[in-house]
Amino acid sequence: MGSAAPGVVDEQLIRGLTERARAEGLQLTGEGGLLGRLTKLVTEAALEGELDDHLGYAKHDPAGRNGSNSRNGKRSKTVLTEAGPVEIAVPRDRDGSFEPKLVAKRQRRLSGIDDLVISLSAKGLTHGEICAHLAEIYGTQVSKQTISTITDRVMDGMAEWQNRPLDRVYPVVFIDCINVKIRDGQVANRPIYIALAVTVDGTRDILGLWAGEHGDGEGAKYWLRVLTEIKNRGVNDVCIVVCDGLKGLPDAVTTVWPPAIVQTCIVHLLRNSFRYASRKDWATIAKDLKPIYTAPTEQAALDLFADFSDKWEARYPAIVRLWTNAWAEFVPFLAFDTEIRTIICTTNAIESINARIRRAVNARGHFPNDQAALKCVYLAIMSLDPTGKGRKRWTNRWKAALNAFDITFDGRLSATKN
Repeated sequence: MGSAAPGVVDEQLIRGLTERARAEGLQLTGEGGLLGRLTKLVTEAALEGELDDHLGYAKHDPAGRNGSNSRNGKRSKTVLTEAGPVEIAVPRDRDGSFEPKLVAKRQRRLSGIDDLVISLSAKGLTHGEICAHLAEIYGTQVSKQTISTITDRVMDGMAEWQNRPLDRVYPVVFIDCINVKIRDGQVANRPIYIALAVTVDGTRDILGLWAGEHGDGEGAKYWLRVLTEIKNRGVNDVCIVVCDGLKGLPDAVTTVWPPAIVQTCIVHLLRNSFRYASRKDWATIAKDLKPIYTAPTEQAALDLFADFSDKWEARYPAIVRLWTNAWAEFVPFLAFDTEIRTIICTTNAIESINARIRRAVNARGHFPNDQAALKCVYLAIMSLDPTGKGRKRWTNRWKAALNAFDITFDGRLSATKN
């Protein structure tokens, strides 16, 4: 009788197993289920194959007689799999030199469950919620410490990501801040800074994450270290650095990238204005501020700001003072082409990232240290692009913006483009 094609054999084998399982009343998943049994059979067969390769001969092969090493029984081991806990028999050799690859010594989980835990953590589930999910779906108990150990695996990947080479030039780099709660003696807010760039191709690129310093905050020395790190990774030039009144950052930008312009984030400036106003006045204030940041020239903006001050200073002097103090970093915006202004004010990409990060951060409440908080933020960022292959577009009108950037900044983008 001729042999059947591999695909047919596989299909017949699977059908036979499922029919037998149904006849015996065997469940597909759960403890003792069909998937668990299949996992056990496949894993044990793979381990036997590894031992064959290690010894140089198969089981019962005469070539192994009177050899220097041989099989030496098996040891039982329970591993956590996506089909639930599975007890497997791991073969041993006489001189103890066999090191399994599929299920390494002291390994208690198959790799798939690690990937699942990391994925759930990236989506903002707490360690307790992940434990409950695994217990409900796979019928197994996993400690919070085990979950933490699994997610710690991402730190090597984070270090590699944080040190990867970057583009030689970026039209815009946004430096934003997410506040997290760190339990260092007592729970206190600590900033984590995110550098988000718009590339020459019109896509977003998250350059890295940095924990804020302890004490009174970050100054020029801190920002010089951060920006120098970015420059050392290949960034020779940045046209515009957008931030929200970060102390010492403008001086550091001037030192690292002398031609770069430091621009106050218009969106943050507007949000900070609303903090000082009653909610019932927000719409009117927003309407009165819009002509200022859309003015065609600085002089026109000054005239409009004078009108705004006359109207609102008596009621909200803090808003007028906020804009007055930020004016030097706000003014560059007024000299830009409309296309460039649109890029700077487009916040959808920033907001989608911040929303994912805040969801993950808020789910955990507080962190034991900076490293744990950075791990959480990194996982949230990676969940936005699990494959790591695609950069999302910043805007659909990028060609017009690129031409405006190249003209405004004297061809710096085209001259240094990779």
